[in-house]
Amino acid sequence: MTLARLARLCHRRRRLTVAAWIAGTIAVIVLGFGFAADPLNDFSGGDSGSAKAGRLLDDHFPKQSGDTVTLAVRAEGGVRAPDVRARVERAIERIRRTPHVSSVTSPYGTPGQISADGRTAFATAALDVTAEDMPVADVKALLEDVRSRGGPVRLEMGGEAVDAAETPGGGSAEGIGVLAAVVILLIAFGSLLAMGLPILTALLGIGSGLGLVALLGHVLPAPSFSPIVAALIGLGVGIDYALFIVTRYREELHAGSDPEEATVTAITTAGRAVLFAGTTVVIALMGLFVMQQKLLNGVAVAAGLAVLMTMLGAVTLLPALLGFTGHAIDRFRVPGLGRARRPLAERWARTVQRHPVVAGLAAAAVLLVLAAPALSMRLSVPDSSTQPHDTSGYASHRILAEGFGPGTAAPLVIVTQGGDASRVAAAVRAAPGVAAVQPPRVSADGAASMVMAFPKTGAQDEETPRLVHRLRDEVLPAATAGTGVTAYVGGPNAASIDFADEVGARLPWLIAVVVGLSLLLLVALVRSVTVALQAALMNLLSIAAAYGVLTAVVQWGWAGRALGFPTDMPVTTWVPLMMFPILFGLSMDYEVFLVSRIREVHRSGVETREAVAEGLARTARVITAAAAIMVMVFLSVLLGADVAVKQIGLGLGVAILIDATIVRMVLVPALMELFGEANWWLPRPLARLLPASGR
Repeated sequence: MTLARLARLCHRRRRLTVAAWIAGTIAVIVLGFGFAADPLNDFSGGDSGSAKAGRLLDDHFPKQSGDTVTLAVRAEGGVRAPDVRARVERAIERIRRTPHVSSVTSPYGTPGQISADGRTAFATAALDVTAEDMPVADVKALLEDVRSRGGPVRLEMGGEAVDAAETPGGGSAEGIGVLAAVVILLIAFGSLLAMGLPILTALLGIGSGLGLVALLGHVLPAPSFSPIVAALIGLGVGIDYALFIVTRYREELHAGSDPEEATVTAITTAGRAVLFAGTTVVIALMGLFVMQQKLLNGVAVAAGLAVLMTMLGAVTLLPALLGFTGHAIDRFRVPGLGRARRPLAERWARTVQRHPVVAGLAAAAVLLVLAAPALSMRLSVPDSSTQPHDTSGYASHRILAEGFGPGTAAPLVIVTQGGDASRVAAAVRAAPGVAAVQPPRVSADGAASMVMAFPKTGAQDEETPRLVHRLRDEVLPAATAGTGVTAYVGGPNAASIDFADEVGARLPWLIAVVVGLSLLLLVALVRSVTVALQAALMNLLSIAAAYGVLTAVVQWGWAGRALGFPTDMPVTTWVPLMMFPILFGLSMDYEVFLVSRIREVHRSGVETREAVAEGLARTARVITAAAAIMVMVFLSVLLGADVAVKQIGLGLGVAILIDATIVRMVLVPALMELFGEANWWLPRPLARLLPASGR
């Protein structure tokens, strides 16, 4: 068999294999991070209204097509007081001198930028670049020079560029996840050497994967969060895959095999399951191409590359490392750790098998209760109102919301072409839900106009999307009828609404593609239609439960503050979209490892009931350890600042916890007990099409 030959080759040529991995990883990391592509966070492509508005802005307002930065001013004595005005104008001049600032509108020269009570004002700086292209050092220097909380006036800065500088993604969270994995592996193996192999294999795999991800951006642009998502997934599955193989290797050694044969057996059994599991994750991620979003394609390929490299490391690098350890795999033992608890797992399996209906119904009821909040899930993109409360971005939002209303920080940009925009501006101003409208600004070539409209509600309010749809469906068509004018609602707020609408429309297709392809792979591995259908149903239940918990925490605020979310907010638009293929693939991992072991026992002549108990007993400990590692890796991002990344970490962590406990330890044995020998049903025509089973 190919896997057996590969395992023997890597085991015997272990020095060459390890040297090639180390040299290759270093080379890819140096090239990748030395020539990394810049991230791209624009999800407004396609034919949406915001995309059309954006293209008109690019064509006719090139200096206004970037993002904006806002200076919020609050003075209890009035912003028109001479000393306050002098302070504000100095701040405006400092902003004007900042690189990439193309223009600044002063509150003292632009109508509508001073509140009715005269105590709040704002200045808007237009950038000639997007927020991700704005140098963080320049933004931080501007914040240090301008921000003021003392004296007669308070000055705060807001905008996407400010949020990116104050709450960057990433940080030390991944390192904390690795430390947690070290502790869990020590508890599982009780040996420093056995613990170190999965960690080393995963780190080399994820290092090479992230280097390739950085280079990939030149061909397939990806958003700034893609390396974080790739690192989380790669680190979790990389450690888990190596853990499964090392566990099987130790079992074979303890059964009397020599190191080379133990390595070959581990790779042809656990390694084969790793390949199927990893392929399932990659294929599930590729399902994101169904969304027809270039940036999501970039995320899918980036995360898939990370999984692919860790999978490759598990079946090539790890056999070489096992060649160096030999019988010494359990060297450097830690007293009291690594003791097996197989009888407990076996007793649990038999308890579930004695009461399969009760156990199955109870587990399903728990999952459905956890999933219920997902029915009220709303989607949006984080803005200044969702930032930590000690940031300037949040302070700016509060000042403007109190002085002008919450919609001031969520302007809508109406772009017109082909005539006078004054009628459009008047119609928008009269529309319910609109707080204020600035006079139209005509482009230098006279071919287009731009109207800034401010909703009465903020970006996270569910009424704001309704306003955008009302403007598009009713207000603008009525205002432009018979005039030859075309008008589009754009801007970051409208773009996030359009993206959420696209997600809702295409998500069913994503689910269908991911579930269908994963079913085909699982049928090929376990040669059972029944088991594959069971797996799909259980995975859908666990993902729905994770969606429900995420909604309850983030949107409803249940324990949100304790978990690091500064305020109640809708779920970030891309989070459930990314969660589904990732979780479906990862859930299949545990299904593959558990069911393939059950099938292995069943093929040796053991009846299904005993095979289920035996398979669960043999895999419960390693699946529990693997799930604990992945949960800790995912939840470690809760210590970071980026609320969107924290959401996906929470969702993934909760889902893996549910999957490894309620699903694998209760639902799987209950359902397999109920189906009995029907678990292995495979129609003969399909059996002839599938590759022959075996090692």
